[in-house]
Amino acid sequence: MDVTCTICSGQWPHDDYWIADCGTSLAYLFDDQFFPGWTVLVLKRHATEIFQLSADERSRLIEEVSAVAQALMDVFRPVKINYELLGNQLPHIHWHVIPRLTNDPAPRDPVWTVEHKRQTLTPTDLAERVALLQSRLCFKSQGHHRSE
Repeated sequence: MDVTCTICSGQWPHDDYWIADCGTSLAYLFDDQFFPGWTVLVLKRHATEIFQLSADERSRLIEEVSAVAQALMDVFRPVKINYELLGNQLPHIHWHVIPRLTNDPAPRDPVWTVEHKRQTLTPTDLAERVALLQSRLCFKSQGHHRSE
């Protein structure tokens, strides 16, 4: 655990957005839902580079990313799903899994470059979206924790 890390210290993502414990990662809805279904998978332990993971851990993580992507496909029926693993602004392994829908205002552009008004879900809409995704995942959706 790195106490200076925004993820390790529990500052982000927010617990209200938690979807499931996927095994090596925790899945959360991204707090800006301009792109409906945008989900992040956060590695439970602190690591900044993919090569810092064992082969088994890397394999399990990509399977978790794939399972979440399939759930997003089932729920949102996107044209395409984008996958982002950057870490420049937040150095802790976390995947962004982003459905790109038919009404996407800029389907060929990276989401980071699309100017938009931030869309925060109401508590009711957030709970409904989380429950819908939980119903499509076979991971544990009861309780969660951040590992050290």
